[in-house]
Amino acid sequence: MRRWRAFSMFTVLGLVLAACGGQGQSTSPSASGAPSVQPSVSSGPFAPMSYPASGPADCKAKGYNGEMKEIKAVDEHTVQFSLCYPDGSFLSKIAFSAFQIQDSQYLQTAMVSHLLLARPVGTGPYMLKEWQRGDHMTLQANPNYWGDKPLVSTVVVKWSSEAAQRLVELQAGTVDGIDNPGTDDFKTIEANPALKLYKRAGLNIAYLGFNNQPKATGFDNSKNPMANEKVRQAIAMGIDRKRIVDNFYPAGSTVADFFTPCEIKYGCVGDKWYGFDAAAAKKMLADAGFPNGFTTKISLRDVVRGYLPDPKSVAQEIQSQLKNNLGITTTIDVQESGAYLDNASAGKLTGLYLLGWGADYPDQTDFVDYHFGQGASDQFGAKFPDLVAAIQKGAQSADDAVRTSAYTEVNKLIKQHVPMIPLAHGASATAFKADVSGAYAAPLTDERFAVMKPASGDQLTFMQNAEPISLYCGDETDGETLRLCEQINQGLYTYKVGGTDAVPDLATECTPSSDQLTWTCKLRQNVKFSNGSSFDANDVVTSYALEWDTKHPLHIGRTAAFDYWKGLFGNFLNPAPPA
Repeated sequence: MRRWRAFSMFTVLGLVLAACGGQGQSTSPSASGAPSVQPSVSSGPFAPMSYPASGPADCKAKGYNGEMKEIKAVDEHTVQFSLCYPDGSFLSKIAFSAFQIQDSQYLQTAMVSHLLLARPVGTGPYMLKEWQRGDHMTLQANPNYWGDKPLVSTVVVKWSSEAAQRLVELQAGTVDGIDNPGTDDFKTIEANPALKLYKRAGLNIAYLGFNNQPKATGFDNSKNPMANEKVRQAIAMGIDRKRIVDNFYPAGSTVADFFTPCEIKYGCVGDKWYGFDAAAAKKMLADAGFPNGFTTKISLRDVVRGYLPDPKSVAQEIQSQLKNNLGITTTIDVQESGAYLDNASAGKLTGLYLLGWGADYPDQTDFVDYHFGQGASDQFGAKFPDLVAAIQKGAQSADDAVRTSAYTEVNKLIKQHVPMIPLAHGASATAFKADVSGAYAAPLTDERFAVMKPASGDQLTFMQNAEPISLYCGDETDGETLRLCEQINQGLYTYKVGGTDAVPDLATECTPSSDQLTWTCKLRQNVKFSNGSSFDANDVVTSYALEWDTKHPLHIGRTAAFDYWKGLFGNFLNPAPPA
């Protein structure tokens, strides 16, 4: 069955209002059974969309500074992106799961009702069968999938925050694979011939963050020690990061001398981070007006990640070091994972906090633009204009010498301003039964279950660290969540299985103009969504436009933060005025 082809803004608004009238905006819709979603219906021949509908965005508009200028469906199977400035990492960005393509018809109601968060409609190898919240999620093979048939028809994903529990399940044979074995479990797994360990390089960063201007209700920033750059520098010198890595990280992990891992080009140009010097740190803190330290807190979420394998123990170690080395007294504040990420993004965390980042694609822009650039969230507070300018210079050039110079300056300014303290690049792994063919550990933690097959049958059961937050990843940043989206949805490009190279997915190719200001993407034909709807260029335009424009009627998501868009593409269209 064919589906609707183009939507006027009035049509969109009408559908939005209809959806609002028919369903409440529950942020946790039930997903205990398979989605029953009907295919979209055609309303005539294909009518290509452009966004903005009124014409290209003004790249020089005050307060914009974004990368995107226009997104246009040239025809049913061609999309054109016009940019405000060149972007050498464009293909790597559009391969990321935050920019997967949705069925534009389904979006009209499912985004507004939040049904999309729990009942996705995708073009990938799997579709959601059930989501028993708090227990497991079951995926089944998508009968409409255009690519190679998945090697197993059913995937069950479970979760446990305890590494010991994940290992017990693997040893007992109740799961076929697990993510992030505990630091002390690597040798146990390697010694068991029935199991196999697959190691990952540490393409990640764990950091201790500061917010120099929190947006927490009732917070008095005039009394915030973290607003003082010298205080942040003192804490940076007063923490023995090597002790943390030696005691709480698996073999292969390294102390972070830079924010970005050195395996990523330009990540480690310039000056290394401060060395540990408790005496100098204590003096600097006293000179900053805190000779006896102060009282604050360390916030964290108690979920294991490759960059932070034992969050509570690391927090307790930092707590001890701050007291012993600097006289700073702290309490530990453990928050629920989803709420914690939301609070960090909104700039509501005060004191110090533990967070981290795993590479989405292998370029400096993924690390520094997202965290410290023009479009970064409020997690570190007020931005540093000199750092933003250096980041923009590096991002907007394809010249090696220019980028080297720019990122040398970026690393120097991160060290000077200390928005956070880089702690470690954590080695991690997956572990599987030895009889699972195709098993591996992805460097970007985006393992594809469709290429794996246990010897025992037609079902793969995998246990990760935490439950997904939702299944619409345009407005998520959590790695456990992104992994599930990658089984169901697809972008124009993706990353090579087991690698980091961007390769075509729903597009057959995307090619730049000579000035690299226009990218033209040819789309794969005869692709259908899991509900039977046909995929076309208007789906691409709608999926990107709703993330880009704050005034788009579907700019909703789960929280409407859309952090990845702003972090990687510089800014939203119609950005909110500064607070």
